[in-house]
Amino acid sequence: MSDDLMTIREMCDAYGVTARTLRFYEQKELLRPHRDGQKRLFTRRDRARLKLILRGKRFGFPLEEIRQLLDLYDVGDQQVTQYTRTIDLAERHLAELRAQREELDEAIQDLSDQLDWGRNMLASMEVDKAAE
Repeated sequence: MSDDLMTIREMCDAYGVTARTLRFYEQKELLRPHRDGQKRLFTRRDRARLKLILRGKRFGFPLEEIRQLLDLYDVGDQQVTQYTRTIDLAERHLAELRAQREELDEAIQDLSDQLDWGRNMLASMEVDKAAE
């Protein structure tokens, strides 16, 4: 296969995704591979888009937002619109992740406190039972 084109199998191997995932992203218009009969051939652009899709998913972006951001590449303003919108959405997602982390930290502390309470209660019951 040429350096410019990759088969679906090569894409799966290179990026650790399934063929089903690639077909799903194609259906959602996130990727647009060339067709040679039934064979899908992915370009460098498809590979770059897949990297961004996977990164966006890791950061918690919904697929529709990812698609919209990727489509802004073609606006023709040297990606100013794309970068601006991406930064706006990323700042929002970062704030959401930080809020989730705070909630998790609180839940972890609450559960830890409850475990300590439970262990102390159990220890005092064992001391009382031994004293009998």
